[in-house]
Amino acid sequence: MTHPVDDIARRAAAKHFPDQAPYRSISLGQLRDLAAATGLKGRELEIAALENGVVPERYARNMRSFSSADQAALLRAQVGVVGLGGLGGAVSEVLARIGVGRLVLADGDSFEESNLNRQLLCTVARIGAPKADAARERIAEVNPAVEAAAHRQVVTAENAAALLAGCDVVVDCLDNLPSRFVLEDACRSIGCPLVSAAVAGASGHVTTIFPEDRGLRLIYGEPGGLPAKGAETALGTLPHAVVFLATLECAEVVKLLLKKGRPLRNRLLVADLNDAVIEIMNLG
Repeated sequence: MTHPVDDIARRAAAKHFPDQAPYRSISLGQLRDLAAATGLKGRELEIAALENGVVPERYARNMRSFSSADQAALLRAQVGVVGLGGLGGAVSEVLARIGVGRLVLADGDSFEESNLNRQLLCTVARIGAPKADAARERIAEVNPAVEAAAHRQVVTAENAAALLAGCDVVVDCLDNLPSRFVLEDACRSIGCPLVSAAVAGASGHVTTIFPEDRGLRLIYGEPGGLPAKGAETALGTLPHAVVFLATLECAEVVKLLLKKGRPLRNRLLVADLNDAVIEIMNLG
């Protein structure tokens, strides 16, 4: 049997980016055939292709912003997404599409009708279905090379560190303040950055917290005595705000994984989409 790298090179086709720069491409179908023939995972074959100058066609539109090394780094990364409702459903899909190779998905909840306005994973057919299962199924549809581990569990102080062990970044997509502090503590214990967002009405905020930072305390104060829910109880949650904030969370994840750009560390990006105002506040 030939070496997978030889098979990749043999199957690669010459193509051009929209700016007419040339590249060598391998299709999804060819990679699927190679995986079946070699027993290797799709993610492993995609990394091998990139390391040998061949672009998996599904990432072709990434490549004028990313290098092959960048795309391979994303495929090697592991990201935790905690909460798979509005924010988490959008975050998990974007990360799968951009090519983050391993996702740890955690949510103990199931879909209900009120989720239909904003949760991209929620459909009429999925009412009552576990959100974690829906996220895993959607990722398999969008990018089968991504290895998705789905946990039908509420993240608690007792299980958070074990569930998220090995993650390079964790994304907070939760809807209540006590759980956010639990997640932040878990990320501190495993030495992992946390990207956190919250949405209320047509507004929201996002920040990135490193293990040594004060983090959520700079936004909400000390956890003792805080209400379980924030302003969304009074303002509701609108879908365009959810998707916008989820996109900002994904941008932070990519910056952290590729060590490019300036993360929102000790800064809070606050957006009000009603007035088209975006401000960045220094937290200290």
